[in-house]
Amino acid sequence: MPDVLDQSSIDALLSQTQQVEAPTAVERPAIISRRRKDFENVEVRPYDFKRPERVSKDQMRALQTLHEAMARNFGAMLSGFLRTIVEVRVATCEQMTYGEFITGLPNPTSFNLVTPGGLDGQVCLEVSPLIIYPIIDRLLGGTNQDLFIPQRPMTLIENRLIGKVIDRALSAMTEAWAAIRQIAFAVSATESNPQLVQIVPPNEVVVVVGFELKMGNRAGTMNLCIPFNVIEPMMDELANQSWFASTKGGPAKDSRSSIERSLGHAGLVVSAVLARTTITLSDLHALEVGDIITTDKPVSQPAVMFIEGERKFFARLGQIKGHRALQVVRPVSPDDRD
Repeated sequence: MPDVLDQSSIDALLSQTQQVEAPTAVERPAIISRRRKDFENVEVRPYDFKRPERVSKDQMRALQTLHEAMARNFGAMLSGFLRTIVEVRVATCEQMTYGEFITGLPNPTSFNLVTPGGLDGQVCLEVSPLIIYPIIDRLLGGTNQDLFIPQRPMTLIENRLIGKVIDRALSAMTEAWAAIRQIAFAVSATESNPQLVQIVPPNEVVVVVGFELKMGNRAGTMNLCIPFNVIEPMMDELANQSWFASTKGGPAKDSRSSIERSLGHAGLVVSAVLARTTITLSDLHALEVGDIITTDKPVSQPAVMFIEGERKFFARLGQIKGHRALQVVRPVSPDDRD
């Protein structure tokens, strides 16, 4: 072999040297503990001190379930109010800082400060202009065809009209939160620029529930911001098991009494059958005014009272102040025959 290597041999040696990689040491995080000995199966996850998670996953699921019921009730209320189909659903439910929530909002918008009765602090309810102006146009008799969305704060008349929608949203929220606690929500102030409203410090943790509203070919968002210090006294009740347990108790009785009160005002058709008999079709065709139809039922026996076509009572015929009347004698039993 020659003593001097040519350029091709030098390049071949360098390429082989680069292909052989030195084993790199895997850096493991230093875990220090007084009690634990085995650190092989320890899961280490990063923690962001700027966004601490102060609400557990079970409590977040309970809040989402709670506001899904609110979305259904609010959609039904809004559909009846606008005389058109409005779909409302929960799109997101997450926790973030108040500064991040404010930064993601448009300006101008409908930013409403809501006071929860019986709790400290305030809640924010923001409705996007993309759905506000179609609703206002619908209330004023428009068809939402070629609707222009103005980039300006709402006028007093527009605020008054959209206030009726906000009131229905708060009514649905009050009804949904009744499963946890009786809270009366009311609007305390309205602002168009969310940057001017500071209900909590920017680094305070808040729970943001995002709703999606659809009305025809128009769609928009509605965001409910709940600071942690507002719902902190109810965190134990918002746990998954506590929430389901509370719904099985008191609210079921309240809803039952509410249904009974509503049904108590429903109208029913009441009729009475004096007697039954059979005649031929020719006799029926030949009936005239003054003809007498005889039956086998004695006059002393009571008539049968029917309520919505069902036998319910035996009653006697009478008259009160010029009106025909029925006096209930006793309920009909399964063994009774007409």
